[in-house]
Amino acid sequence: MKKRKFKISDIIFAVFIVLLLIPQTRTPIQVAVNKLKVVIWSPSIEDQEDQQQIAAFDYAVTDLQGASQHIPVARDKVVFLSYWATWCPPCIAELPGIQELYKDYGDKITFVLLTQEEPAKVLNFVARKEYQLPIYFPQMQAPEILNENSLPTNYVIDAQGRIMVKETGAADWNSTKIRSLLDELIAEPMK
Repeated sequence: MKKRKFKISDIIFAVFIVLLLIPQTRTPIQVAVNKLKVVIWSPSIEDQEDQQQIAAFDYAVTDLQGASQHIPVARDKVVFLSYWATWCPPCIAELPGIQELYKDYGDKITFVLLTQEEPAKVLNFVARKEYQLPIYFPQMQAPEILNENSLPTNYVIDAQGRIMVKETGAADWNSTKIRSLLDELIAEPMK
């Protein structure tokens, strides 16, 4: 029987597998892999015939300071709605792009980033990353049309309640395609 020689690629692969098994190194590796996806993956805009309509509602939420709010959705303003978590590598990978989008569009559209986590953990994460995003904790069940079990799941909903974008997994939210869509939706007259 012939013995197989170890190659450098075998050693690198073995080290990579070991690093994935260690919790302290697994998350940074997963985030890095998802950042590669973010670089190449821009969210898809729904074809007109595939756009779903959501009935207008007020999302009952609590903000990072514990204050209750009701955020209008599908009511005269474009909404960027995101379900995410601090432990989710694809979420972590796409948040810098969402932060950039929020910097430029935060006064023109409603941003709602929702998480089910403990507020203290979220506050610590946001402070560490220096994010200035409108993060909330849902206080109600979302309408069925917005129920999704995957994180992250993000929506762009126009002022009339049409879901223009629904994207699960990490994506480049700061892309030219999304910025063009938002510019178009903001300029669109109310019907």
